[in-house]
Amino acid sequence: MKSPIFGPDEVSTVEGNSVSIKCYYPATSVNRHTRKYWCRQGASGSCTTLVSSEGYISKDYAGRANLTNFPEEGAFVVNIAQLSSDDSGQYKCGLGINSRGLSFDVSLEVSQGSGLLNDTHVYTVDMGSTVSITCPFKSGNAHKKKSLCKKTGQYCSLVIDSNKYVNPSFQGRISLVIYGTSQLMFSVVINHLRPSDAGMYLCQAGEDSDGDKKDIDLKVLEPEPELVYGELRGSVTFDCALGSEVASTPKFLCRESKAETCDVLINTLGERDPALEGRILLTPKNNGHISVSITGLRKEDAGRYLCGANSDGVWEEGTPIQAWQLFVNEETLMPPTPTVVRGVVGGSVAVLCPYDRKESNSIKYWCRWKGSQNGQCPLLVESGGQVQEEYEGRLLLHEEPGNGTYTVILNQLTAQDAGFYWCLTSGNTRWRTTVELKVVEGNSSLKVPERVTAVLGGTLKLPCHFPCKFYSYEKYWCKWSNRGCQTLPSQDEGPSQAFVNCDQNSRLISMTLSPVTKNHEGWYWCGVKQGHRYGETAAVYVAVEETAGESRDARPAQANPAPEEKVEEPSVRQIENKILQEPRLLAEETVVKEDKVQEKGASADTGSPDGQGRSSSVLLSTLVPLGLVLTAGAVAVWVARVRHRKNVDRVSIRSYKTDMSMSDFVNSGDFGGNDNMGASPVTQETILEGKVEVAITNENTGDAEELKKAKRSSKEEADMAYSAFLLQSSNIAAQAQDGPKEA
Repeated sequence: MKSPIFGPDEVSTVEGNSVSIKCYYPATSVNRHTRKYWCRQGASGSCTTLVSSEGYISKDYAGRANLTNFPEEGAFVVNIAQLSSDDSGQYKCGLGINSRGLSFDVSLEVSQGSGLLNDTHVYTVDMGSTVSITCPFKSGNAHKKKSLCKKTGQYCSLVIDSNKYVNPSFQGRISLVIYGTSQLMFSVVINHLRPSDAGMYLCQAGEDSDGDKKDIDLKVLEPEPELVYGELRGSVTFDCALGSEVASTPKFLCRESKAETCDVLINTLGERDPALEGRILLTPKNNGHISVSITGLRKEDAGRYLCGANSDGVWEEGTPIQAWQLFVNEETLMPPTPTVVRGVVGGSVAVLCPYDRKESNSIKYWCRWKGSQNGQCPLLVESGGQVQEEYEGRLLLHEEPGNGTYTVILNQLTAQDAGFYWCLTSGNTRWRTTVELKVVEGNSSLKVPERVTAVLGGTLKLPCHFPCKFYSYEKYWCKWSNRGCQTLPSQDEGPSQAFVNCDQNSRLISMTLSPVTKNHEGWYWCGVKQGHRYGETAAVYVAVEETAGESRDARPAQANPAPEEKVEEPSVRQIENKILQEPRLLAEETVVKEDKVQEKGASADTGSPDGQGRSSSVLLSTLVPLGLVLTAGAVAVWVARVRHRKNVDRVSIRSYKTDMSMSDFVNSGDFGGNDNMGASPVTQETILEGKVEVAITNENTGDAEELKKAKRSSKEEADMAYSAFLLQSSNIAAQAQDGPKEA
């Protein structure tokens, strides 16, 4: 991995001048307080410290050098004055207790003076800028030809003269201006200077021996690049200010390549490098200035960048430019966040945006990158409460104070929502990030009504169905506003029937509004979260009308029952859900019916006088043997219970009690409740003769035969013993009634 220390590769100057060398480092707590140094490399590979942040200065630098640390910027500056050619060499700026710490190599070149004659005028101008060369003359030469030529060896090639001659290499970018005889001077103006324009020139008025001549030394320097320190996955901004003279000229940002060309990344004419789709943003400013931001920095983004102005919007030699040298630190403080998020049509996405924890009070934004608009990014939502009108009810920004992140949630997705979005803050621009949203076909995980109308003064219950995958998540209902989503009380309604091939981990969460008021009208969200991490959401709009009537419950728009699902009584539905809360209800219902039949018959017999006499005479003879039989039957049942005490579920029927264990079934899973009727077509449940029996239908007939041959369980033995007891009791009672009429 590259060293995180970054500085200029080369520094050039002339004798007697001063230099200021700035070196960057990651602004961590350790780096801000550790030792900084500037050392000179020797032939043996050692590096001798010349100045350090601890106050040390070598004797060679005494009185002419210093090192200043700027911890808030993550940088330190080395200033060296009174330079001589002996100072040329290889140096290092670095951090650590010795010269073997983290460092960056810097080449310093100090050249000797030009040795020009005293009457030679030196012009030092940056490449791409403009120079105005002034040439004086005497009054006697006022009417003579004025010219400027460039020296090449012993020859001087004409560049321009007052007779309107212009050298082809200067065509369109040079002019000669004569101010009049009263000023005794003329000027030559050269625009869009190129490196090839540098050299010695001669300007003169008159070509004879009496003419006025002046030597000119033109130095065209490449602009010293400004150092830009970026972090992996972070963002950088290039502020390009080329001057008012090119305010109306198209601007561009290009990156130098190894082929000594500069590939245009973006320009004001609408062109853009496809490799930076969604990652580059051009913002026009006043006076023709522009600002270009690149986010989601990668290692390959490091290099030299140029901003220029040209009518074609591309780089050409001599184009006015401004330069930057970008360094991308791989030891980044930027947390890794997804660069691509996917959502389904009608569903939602939650985007995590980082920000500098030191700027927790900064305003957070979310904007949509518009490639068709030169990379503009109109704001959609901000933490202060601003939400674009077309996103009302759909978009929300959650702040996490001190957490270093904020969350943006967009729901009710459509195919038109696909694209690039940027996370921005009003603070440090290095923390800008981008994410690509892809909208694919599919179904939303959460199921809620699409739109609900509530009656004023009534009661409204909003349901929200959650699938099994959200079993461990926190579920919530909230009411949306442009400043947030206020959490509301909700109720867990138990397992949800809205999902096929699911189990009891799927839940139905409802929220009740009672009594409904006009203030309840608006957007409501249900969603899931884990700690501070927000998951999927679904939105429903509640309209409130004043029409009197019964209050209504909202029905989920997508929560349709499975094709084979039937409407059952509550007790049967509980069995389907594997919850056998009160199984005695079914058996008791049968016993009640039998009792009613017996009572009807008894009333018919006792209605006559003969029947009343017979019942009195038979009563004693019937109760005595019947009591003996009941006692014997109770003992038999008790013995059966002792032998088979493995049960966990108890069924209570008025006239008897017995225990049965679900583990006694051949396969309790097959006979258990089904959480989704219709999801398993081989299971059917019926009620036969007052008892719940389970019939298995399967394409494999062998399975039915195996069930017939299955080993008799303890439950079956108990049922058989009870059936025998009932049969014996019935026989004894019949014999008693058919016996003697008198006791």
